[in-house]
Amino acid sequence: MRSSWFSKLSVIFGSRPPLSWLLLCLISLVALITVLGSSSSNAFDSVTPTPVPNIYLNYRRLKEQAAVDYLELKSLSLGASRQRELGLCGKERENYVPCFNISENLLAGFKDGEEIDRHCEVSRDRERCLVRPPKDYKIPLRWPTGRDVIWSGNVKITKDQFLSSGSMTKRLMLLEENQITFHSEDGLTFDGVNDYSRQIAEMIGLGSDSEFLQAGVRTVLDIGCGFGGFGARLLSLKVMAVCIAAYEATGSQVQFALERGLPAMIGNFILRQLPYPSLSFDMVHCAQCGIVWDEKDGMFLIEADRVLKPGGYFVLTSPTDKLHESSVSMKNRNMLTPLEELTQKICWSLLAQQDETFIWQKTGDTDCYASRKQGAVPLCQEGHDDQSYYQPLLSCISGTNSKRWIPIQNRSSNSHMSSTELEVWKSALKNYWSLLTPLIFSDHPKRPGDEDPLPPFNMVRNVMDMNAHYGGLNAAFLEEKKSVWVMNVVPIRGPNTLPLILNQGFAGVLHDWCEPFPTYPRTYDMLHANGLLSHLTSERCSLMDLFLEMDRILRPEGWVVLSDKVGAIEMGRTLAAQIRWEARVIDLQNGSDQRCEPFPTYPRTYDMLHANGLLSHLTSERCSLMDLFLEMDRILRPEGWVVLSDKVGAIEMGRTLAAQIRWEARVIDLENGSDQRLLVCQKPFVKK
Repeated sequence: MRSSWFSKLSVIFGSRPPLSWLLLCLISLVALITVLGSSSSNAFDSVTPTPVPNIYLNYRRLKEQAAVDYLELKSLSLGASRQRELGLCGKERENYVPCFNISENLLAGFKDGEEIDRHCEVSRDRERCLVRPPKDYKIPLRWPTGRDVIWSGNVKITKDQFLSSGSMTKRLMLLEENQITFHSEDGLTFDGVNDYSRQIAEMIGLGSDSEFLQAGVRTVLDIGCGFGGFGARLLSLKVMAVCIAAYEATGSQVQFALERGLPAMIGNFILRQLPYPSLSFDMVHCAQCGIVWDEKDGMFLIEADRVLKPGGYFVLTSPTDKLHESSVSMKNRNMLTPLEELTQKICWSLLAQQDETFIWQKTGDTDCYASRKQGAVPLCQEGHDDQSYYQPLLSCISGTNSKRWIPIQNRSSNSHMSSTELEVWKSALKNYWSLLTPLIFSDHPKRPGDEDPLPPFNMVRNVMDMNAHYGGLNAAFLEEKKSVWVMNVVPIRGPNTLPLILNQGFAGVLHDWCEPFPTYPRTYDMLHANGLLSHLTSERCSLMDLFLEMDRILRPEGWVVLSDKVGAIEMGRTLAAQIRWEARVIDLQNGSDQRCEPFPTYPRTYDMLHANGLLSHLTSERCSLMDLFLEMDRILRPEGWVVLSDKVGAIEMGRTLAAQIRWEARVIDLENGSDQRLLVCQKPFVKK
């Protein structure tokens, strides 16, 4: 079933509702632009500090909350109710990726390659600071120029590292002063990626690689993508190729691909499954990716089988010794013997072999599994398909009982959303796109009108939809011919809509937003989320940590567009100020926040105010909670008390607002596991 905040969208996407329903649903919109300059920390230093309240949100570690509350009360008692902006991290964190601390992982006992895997559970580093760009960082060039030319200061690779790299790397790119140039698909391709793509197409029985889509190949998982040449070629053919590669401290394949504007994320399956459901990709590609597929009793290949759709293709290009051409065939034969045996056990058939490239096809018929010889890989029990977020690797075959078991050759091309739904998202995108201008942050901010020029179609390239629902924003971008690709993120505690997103040929991934996203700093131009703040508040995640993570992965001068309820947007604006973003709140319905009425009494007339569930109620009524707290402060006597009982998210909003109006505040957990909290506040006696 869909959650309550999903059901709101379902009303919008029906056949009847006009755009006004969407505006009612997307109650408020906040557009945010980072103030990072292109020259390291100087831009930060030039920003005039804006005093805003510090927010202590740490839902996941309630045992530490008492100490946090003590610090809050102490600072409030000293009159320090307004906190300064967060500081900058040290230079050593310029390329910081949380959860990938190799030294900590080694201390925790991980070895044999597992130390380079993602281990958020052992991370001890909880410093809250803003990751600064390197000194030589520059704003990336716009697409498509940025695909072929990137600034060398934007990626962590030195000239010495480049010169010591292999010949393949030198063929892929040229280092010229402060730029790295890649060979364009329109020019001479020394690495032969175009020929390679056509070769794969011919090996699976196609006339050319332009026929991939007609053959059912729309999504490709490119494991160890190098610097993205193959993915760039597939994107030009409208095939979505997502690169995954293990974390690398320098010369990262993922960082290079994203810097070029190509879909990529950090990922490997040394220890755990990839964050994709079963039956997700039409093709899995590995060109010299360094994986020994028959290790760990074949669990690596079984994981590739798990994410591969029925009838899909596994492409393996293996390294061989060019100096001994006469023995190539024998070497390949020896290498593939255990692999061929394993592929037979999981019902793959060797479709073709040419030079160093081998292509297997996964069976599209589940009857194959019943006819295998003794000792074959067993089938998983029902229920395994639903658990795919960094679960331990399986030694069984998944997906055979899924309703999504449809061979890619038989799949209907009509998997796109309805025209009504698409029109709603196109209208929303038009609204968002018009806001991507400094006009909304000027001394006299205004909403751009029809006479103002729209941002260019290639203003942004790498876009992340942090709460993607059914991929509507992605579809709207394509319809409007914007030069973007979208990483559609589906939160793990909501409805799993990722299969529907992938079936449309989009990039997507499952993710827990209580944890950092597996990518390098400064890799996205725009972040979008509809309803994410409210959702995460109900999940007891730290919104401050979320905003710090958004700041880490957002490029300088990048954009964040959030639509949510009024209370969540107010909290978002507060957090945005703390991390030095410019922010503007825009009401989608009538251009101004709805205000609820003050109580008809004189100031300082009550000793105690109590409310049960009022904050949640007023948020749903679109009242400003800041106005409510100011009104409570007006009618409350000095040293008077306020006792509020409500849901966790509402109480955390209340504590934030209480700090802003200089109240002492304490959150009390009423019952372990309960969704209710108590907020007890006291108004200070401030003398002139």
